[in-house]
Amino acid sequence: MQVILLERVAKLGQMGEVVRVKDGFARNFLLPQGKALRATEENKSRFEGQRAQLEARNLELKSEASAVAEKLDGQTFVIIRQAGEMGQLYGSVAARDLSDALTAGGYNVERRQVRLDTPIKTIGLHTVPVVLHPEVEVTVTINVARSPEEAERQARGEEVLVREETNLEDLGLEVGAALAESDGEL
Repeated sequence: MQVILLERVAKLGQMGEVVRVKDGFARNFLLPQGKALRATEENKSRFEGQRAQLEARNLELKSEASAVAEKLDGQTFVIIRQAGEMGQLYGSVAARDLSDALTAGGYNVERRQVRLDTPIKTIGLHTVPVVLHPEVEVTVTINVARSPEEAERQARGEEVLVREETNLEDLGLEVGAALAESDGEL
């Protein structure tokens, strides 16, 4: 199906371009979200009449997104979750959790604007891209930790999953010391 794009769509085209897309993509995504019109002669003439308004609206939305992007770019947000000893989360952190954390931090970000390919399943610092406008993208750092104290340690760069390794010689010395203290009786 041929459609006229009403805004820039990533990996597809710029506003005003007539592109050929699969029917399902047009019917299920582009047309319902108002990102495109069917490429009929009537719609082409209607688009040319509204082109100046659409470009002005797009420029206004882009400038608003750029203003928010200046404040948001490089920010760090902390999410506290329960995790196992090795740092594996008992659940996961999804795009909805990230948008809630950004909103709690004072930024109005929707779930669909957070570009998270797979959910976060481990504690640590994770960089996540946020698309505020098709032409404006920023990255934020998500600090997933088990407690606020652990989040502060991670932010300073400390390793929180350090485990002491015990080798067999250390175990032999500990058992020998325990036997010496108990006079050989167990």
